Amino acid sequence: MSYDKDLVAHKLIRWENYLNNYKLPAWKELPDIGLYMDQVIALLGQYLDFIPVEDQKDKPVTSTTINNYVRLKVMPAPEKRKYYRIHIAYMIMIFTLKQGTSISSLQKLLPAGGDEEEVRSFYTSYIQRVQQVGNFYTAQTRAAAQSILNAQGEEEGGAVEDFILQSVLMSGFSQILGEKLLNLRDADPERVLAQEALSDSRGLHPIALPPTKGKEK
Repeated sequence: MSYDKDLVAHKLIRWENYLNNYKLPAWKELPDIGLYMDQVIALLGQYLDFIPVEDQKDKPVTSTTINNYVRLKVMPAPEKRKYYRIHIAYMIMIFTLKQGTSISSLQKLLPAGGDEEEVRSFYTSYIQRVQQVGNFYTAQTRAAAQSILNAQGEEEGGAVEDFILQSVLMSGFSQILGEKLLNLRDADPERVLAQEALSDSRGLHPIALPPTKGKEK
């Protein structure tokens, strides 16, 4: 397997430009006239076009997924089969967040109860954070991908493969950290610390053990 380095560099620059200019719609820009399912899917397809789609069978937004989120109470149910501003806001947040976390975690992250003012405030803060994280991510990506982006960089040695591996690992560690912190919501501090003490008493991970000196086999 091989990669065309120029093509990868082109895609990285294109992705950087896209994210640096990407903005989710403001609350007041979301339609509130009542949309049917097919209209919602088409609209979300425009808002979330950064999510990769391998083929038409791999669409990120489908009626089945939306119905599942309603059934699981991750978002409010439609009103007489119509979706309004509050529903679309929930779906935008769900479909962007689900790229890095589980459905059960979404239930902890998103506003519960569907109070419109609470959702409006949360969504407004959320879209600002998406842009901030996107800008931070592109800066970090550019720094990590210099060997690919730099025309004078090393051509051999698997630079593209290394960068892909690094990206996947960063994604995994970020997801694990997010899940760990989410599990602290409404947690009993004494219980958590007691569990940590029990875990520590069973011995540290080998990597965390201090190196031994002067010992020979």
